This record gives sequence, C-alpha cells and structure tokens, in this order.
Amino acid sequence: MDPLPTPQTQPGRDGLAAFLAKPSAATVGLDFDGTLAPIVADPEQARAHPEAVPALAALAPKVASVAVITGRPAGVAVRYGGFAGVPGLEHLTVLGHYGAERWDAVTGTVTAPPPHPGVAAARAELPGVLDRAGAWHGTWIEEKGRAVAVHTRRADDPQAAFEALRGPLSDLAARHGLMVEPGRLVLELRPPGMDKGVALADHVRRTGAESVLYAGDDLGDLPAFAAVQELRAEGLPGLLVCSGSSEVTELAERADVVVDGPPGVVHLLRTLAAQLD
Repeated sequence: MDPLPTPQTQPGRDGLAAFLAKPSAATVGLDFDGTLAPIVADPEQARAHPEAVPALAALAPKVASVAVITGRPAGVAVRYGGFAGVPGLEHLTVLGHYGAERWDAVTGTVTAPPPHPGVAAARAELPGVLDRAGAWHGTWIEEKGRAVAVHTRRADDPQAAFEALRGPLSDLAARHGLMVEPGRLVLELRPPGMDKGVALADHVRRTGAESVLYAGDDLGDLPAFAAVQELRAEGLPGLLVCSGSSEVTELAERADVVVDGPPGVVHLLRTLAAQLD
C-alpha cells in the first residue's frame, strides 16, 4: 500500500488525522477541470482522468459525502465526468456554476434558479468587445448557460491576449451586473454571489461534516481554500490539496499537500480509499 503524503502544515496534518480517524463524518470536495480532468485546449473535449471515477467509487462509500464543485453547468460536468449510474457514487453531488446548480446522483436531476439576465446581454456584446480589444487569432467564446467564458489558450500569444482582455471584459461585466473570474488562460463572466467557497461551506454544513478535504488547481478554487481555512478557525479540521501545474502557483502556496495534476489527485483518492479498508 502506498503511503499518504505528509501535509506540510500542522493544520493540514490535523485535517488528515481527523479524516482518517472518522471517515464516516468526512466530506470530500473536488474541482473538475485541472483536478479530476486534465486541462485541454478545447474545454468541450475535457473528460475525467480514466481512473478518476473508479477512485471516487472506491472512496465515496467510506466517507460522509463527495461533492464535485465546478464552474461548468452541473449536467455537463456529470457527462464529461461519467458520474451517472456508477456503483459507489449513488450519493455523489455535483455543484455546477459555482453552486448555483445542483445535481444529485440519487435523483439524477439538476435543480437551479432562473439565469441572470446579464449573461445573455454580455454575450451579445462580446464579439464587438473582442474586436475592439484587438483579440489575437484563436481567442474564442464558450457558452456556459449561466456564464460565458473567453479562452485565450489557442491564441497566437495566449498570455498577452489574456492580459489585453482583462480590462475590457471587466468593464463589460460591470455594465451587466456580472463579475469576471480569471482562470488558466480563461476569463469567465458570471453572476456575483456564488463561488466555490460559498458552495463548499454550505455543503459541509448541510452534511454535518466533522472534517473536510478540498482539492483544486485554479484561481477559482481560492475561495474554497479560504472557506476551509475559515472552517478550521471554527474548529472543523480540513486538508487543502493542490492539483499542481506550472500555470498557477497561488494554490500551491496555500496548500497543505501538492500533487502532480489530475494523476496525482487520482492517486491520492485511491490511496485514501485503501487506507480506509
């Protein structure tokens, strides 16, 4: 049996110890893209790592709950993850659009409030904004239902295009009551009020968890990291895991454990499940 990594902080070591001591009261929260699924040039081609679902199915029955928390629509994450109808994942929850949408494996349905009208209005203006900003060839728009994203990964100069668009897209978002969420060569316009931290904290309280593990890879996961730190301050142990990459270092600086991308996350989940046998 492979050993578990040793967290580099005392709060992380306390979080892991609490998780292992009473897994039946532990909640696992996981980002999707970059954490369970490798980052790809076309987000529509993203799929969970081949071993992600088996690892989750091995771990989920041994803990209180597992929630995938993503900026994607919940139904899309379910399809791309291959989560539906999997033995062992009968109680999986997917919180899409940063918690605005909820999919439960028990019912197989998505619940959500009405969409924010500013998203459609901003989407209509986006082509003009990109033209005026002199967007590089290859920059493209992703429709996300309750949000809209502009990707620069396939641009001639991805980082320069990303930086050039931050200001114009922030102005566009502000005009329509939205916010801009930067990520790994993507800028997402979405409604304010929900983020992964709010979604994670709400899920932890709903489940009555006594410890929490959260794994993420991108700037959008920082609120979830902050939520775990706040829960720890309140006395609920937690472990912060970074799915490491060379594109984003902010999470690694705050994490208790850094693993090597989605393969490292899968290995950690599988090792946890084995430890609990």
